[in-house]
Amino acid sequence: MLNTTTDGRRSSLVRRAALALAGAAAVTTLVGSYAPNSAHAESRSPAGESSTDFGDCPALPAGADPARWRCEVHTAAPRLTMGNITVPLAPITMTHAEGPMPDGTAGQVWGAMHSAPTAVPGGLIGTAAGEHARSLGLRSLGLTIRPEYGGRSDFYTGRFSLRFRLSSPLLAQGCTIGASAPVDFQLKRSGPSVWVSQDPPVIKFSAYDDTFTAPAAEHCGPLTGALDRRLGLPAASGNLMSYDATYTFLMYDRLPTS
Repeated sequence: MLNTTTDGRRSSLVRRAALALAGAAAVTTLVGSYAPNSAHAESRSPAGESSTDFGDCPALPAGADPARWRCEVHTAAPRLTMGNITVPLAPITMTHAEGPMPDGTAGQVWGAMHSAPTAVPGGLIGTAAGEHARSLGLRSLGLTIRPEYGGRSDFYTGRFSLRFRLSSPLLAQGCTIGASAPVDFQLKRSGPSVWVSQDPPVIKFSAYDDTFTAPAAEHCGPLTGALDRRLGLPAASGNLMSYDATYTFLMYDRLPTS
């Protein structure tokens, strides 16, 4: 039997959210707080500290010399401005391998990426009610954003891609910025790298990209169009990804064996 009361309340919430989103087109850039809620974020070191977890190191290409390949663990604290929102994202940890291929060319192998959802300032509707949705008992108006690996990376040149998962009780589960084509970044260094430690090796740096294009959100259900207007998407300019990061590494012939 269908629960008509519950279905009616949900439909009412969707209609109210759509109306509120439609009226939020003029929302200006907001600044929020980091609110991790993932076991990955809690178990990983924050940016500025060395991570010693090499469990995500990928297998090497056939014929690669383990003594000349290294596994890098990169931890960053990103800050994202995209469309109408500005948010300090939860720390991200990326692992990859790099070294010479058997033919002498530079090679790379992707490992893994871990992050966590972060609350979007203003929530789903860009107002105080959305900002404090949980404390007001309006969890359906909350909104989180989580970066996910977009399938492309080149750590020699600073190019990589991300998708951004958007989550709210009123949005479809597949709601994503960059679902069809991920957001491509070309990071530039803000200054020289600094060696924090030689043993273990820990290198600190800052980077940014202010030239990327932010696409519209997709697969968000009935609120997709209103959500894009609330977030100011798509946005061809005015976007910024910046972060402070550290990375450490081990040569493959020195990696711990399980």
